[in-house]
Amino acid sequence: MTVPSAAQSLSDKPRFKKGRAVRALLSASALALVLAGCQVSEFAHEAAHLAPIPAGLDRKIDRMGMRAGSPILLRIYKEESALEVWKEDKSGRFQLLKEYEICAWSGELGPKIKEGDRQAPEGFYHVTPGLMNPNSSYHLAFNLGFPNAFDRSHGRTGSHLMVHGDCSSRGCYAMEDDQIEEIYALAREAFRGGQRAFQVQAFPFKMTPENMAKHADSEHLPFWEMLKRGSDHFEVTRQVPRVDVCGRQYVFNATPETGAFSARTECPAYDVRDDVEQLVAAKWDADLKRRGTVIARNAARDEREQRWEDREQAIAAFFDRGGREEDTAEPAPLSETEATALAVAGVPVPRSAPGDRGNGRAATEGVGFRLPNPFARRDEPVASVAGVVEEAETVSPTAPSSTATSVAQAPASPRPQAAETGVTPTEPLAYAPAEKDTGFFASMAEGSRGLFRKAGAIFK
Repeated sequence: MTVPSAAQSLSDKPRFKKGRAVRALLSASALALVLAGCQVSEFAHEAAHLAPIPAGLDRKIDRMGMRAGSPILLRIYKEESALEVWKEDKSGRFQLLKEYEICAWSGELGPKIKEGDRQAPEGFYHVTPGLMNPNSSYHLAFNLGFPNAFDRSHGRTGSHLMVHGDCSSRGCYAMEDDQIEEIYALAREAFRGGQRAFQVQAFPFKMTPENMAKHADSEHLPFWEMLKRGSDHFEVTRQVPRVDVCGRQYVFNATPETGAFSARTECPAYDVRDDVEQLVAAKWDADLKRRGTVIARNAARDEREQRWEDREQAIAAFFDRGGREEDTAEPAPLSETEATALAVAGVPVPRSAPGDRGNGRAATEGVGFRLPNPFARRDEPVASVAGVVEEAETVSPTAPSSTATSVAQAPASPRPQAAETGVTPTEPLAYAPAEKDTGFFASMAEGSRGLFRKAGAIFK
């Protein structure tokens, strides 16, 4: 048996510890991949967090009277899929530096309620240097700090809710990699310039009167109106609003008269600087009035569209009624003119029950009725539809006649040839002149005029 030397034992001991450390590192990495939310990885992207502000953006910062290290503020709008970076200029007011398109965000409009609902948060959050994550498995990221004091006061849960790259979201706001590098660089330089935390205002949409009117029937409207007050504070001052929570509500730029704000207890009496309070109140009143106007206009538009839809349905039903009732309607009585035309043509006229109404077609089904053909050959007999001639005259097939009679009663005979008679034969007419045309086709034309008069009444 070989006994290891002291030197061998000492050399093996570090090797054993190193192998155990590697296994522990791999286990931690595997665990990180299965955690819910936008989690971090143990493997950093090479120096992406150190990328400088792009030269073009750096020149824009200078043109706008800003410094690379001046404070920033972020505003996020879900519905517009937009992320705005605002930066403080030399006057101390914030200006919009750049807007980025959000590549992906998960969930729907509305706040995040609980872990696993895949909702992106809405509210006011503050990002400190400790929430910046250069080692994110989604290229780069910073944690929003959800849940904040307001979220916790409502029992809302969730973790690892971030703004990150890689255009993939599970409750986060995802950007393209080059976009998150720019945003990360702007935040990094702001921290270097002395900013302790930058504010992120996450909204369902841009808080305009039109958007508030559009979503006026949402269950989240009271929550969104509260967010709008914070938005208004920034809009009228162009400075970062101070955000506190008391009575499970956000309060902005407020100073308690006594004590301090507590998220779960009622708000104490507090003051807001008079000039800010007046500006916010004026904006709120103007936006609320505008919202009412938009809601009324939208309601009138919807009512107008509904009237048009009802009218179109009524017109379609009117023109389609005959076709739908044809299979179920009882045979309708024929008019006197139609009955006369059928009698002249030798077609038996069926009887209808008194009081029945219809279009007359059902009454002739199954009896072999055929309308006279106005384009028939002249040597074919044609039934007159102008009326019944009281005394039918027999027309000689070889002698012309100037009397207009019905040829339905005349025997069919070959046409005389001009060479045999020496004269050109005169064709008997199938139409009897009268002061007013009362034939079958005239009746149909008269009915059509009545139909279009009724249709015109519907349009009016």
